[in-house]
Amino acid sequence: MRKVLLFSLALVLCIAGTVHAAPVEIELVQYKPEAFRTFDMLAEKFNRTHTNIHLTISSPNEPVTILKTRFIRENYPDIIGIGGDMNYSNFQDAELLADVSDYKGLANIKKAYIDILEGLEFVPTPGIFGVPYMANAAGVLYNKDIFDAHGWKIPESWPEFLKLCDDIKAAGVLPMYFGFKDTWTTLAPWNALAVDLAPADVCQQVNLSRTTFTKEYRETAEKIFALLKYAEEGPFAYSYNDACTAFARGESAMFVIGNYAIPQILSVNPNLNIDSFVMPGSDNPDGQTLNSGVDIMFCVMEASKHKDAAYEVLDFLLDPENIQLYVDDQNSVPCQTGTFKLTPMLDGMRKYIDAGKMADYQDHHYPSEMAVDAQIQTYLLNGDMNAFLERFDRDWVRYNRDIITKLQKYNASH
Repeated sequence: MRKVLLFSLALVLCIAGTVHAAPVEIELVQYKPEAFRTFDMLAEKFNRTHTNIHLTISSPNEPVTILKTRFIRENYPDIIGIGGDMNYSNFQDAELLADVSDYKGLANIKKAYIDILEGLEFVPTPGIFGVPYMANAAGVLYNKDIFDAHGWKIPESWPEFLKLCDDIKAAGVLPMYFGFKDTWTTLAPWNALAVDLAPADVCQQVNLSRTTFTKEYRETAEKIFALLKYAEEGPFAYSYNDACTAFARGESAMFVIGNYAIPQILSVNPNLNIDSFVMPGSDNPDGQTLNSGVDIMFCVMEASKHKDAAYEVLDFLLDPENIQLYVDDQNSVPCQTGTFKLTPMLDGMRKYIDAGKMADYQDHHYPSEMAVDAQIQTYLLNGDMNAFLERFDRDWVRYNRDIITKLQKYNASH
């Protein structure tokens, strides 16, 4: 009996030694449903090459709503993929995000994008709470064939840009399409001009009562209104989809928008010869800045019990080969240093991207309740600049009262 028991025990131990431990489960929820195929490919590749971790990537519709609902129920994923906007600011302020300062991969992220994340904090907080992955680049897309046919040159200052628009109009070509029926499209030229004309930290400076939007946004407001004379007739009757389609069909020489519009434009006309340039909002040729923000970053949740495994997932996603896969599929701009092949349609912005000469979208600091896009649309319809700027200052205090109080208390004690 003793021999039988010893043999049985040895057999059990032998079998146990051949059974692998169950892999660590890591869940990543990302907010770009249009990139779900890209993330599905990355998850499949990760799981094929890793046995110690199983990665699930979810790309739901209405992702922010779903995330907020899960947070209320304390049902946290391990990693979230979100944009550098007010949602990030709110999640960071609520202490939902882990400090990832110890993540070695941050050493390869361009400093400009780390700075952008820090600028989104309501109150300066020690630590880093996101790993920037991909960025947008916004400015002016243009029809290269039309430009080449007329010998038009890329403008490097605001006066040169206005002269270009006049020359295009004189040649019987529509200078640019806007599609302002969708209110959010008004933010494209607004942001592209504001990065040159207003301080990058204007919102924080207003919160500290050091300036006003009436002062800092006046030139931006003047110049965005000046663009209307070069737009399609009745720009408020046409949507973003209309604008993409019209530009794709060669109905305008330019489209003031970001690289995120390129896939939709090419879906209408895959052969369109597109290039881009930075919106020259400043009168000074040396004063131009690329409008670029963090399109998607990865944040490890404070509640995750598998931080080391989450870092291993981030290492995989930040592998240059996988970054290039994402760039190729989504026409994105990597936040990581290194040599990547970008779409030729961003050639005109490349020197700004490589030099890190960029500033975040101003609207990434605006609360959604303030509906700044609708306010800009109303201003462009009625032309009452003073009323627009005064309301901007008034509504800012109304919708940011708690943040203003918090920042002023912080500043008083630091």
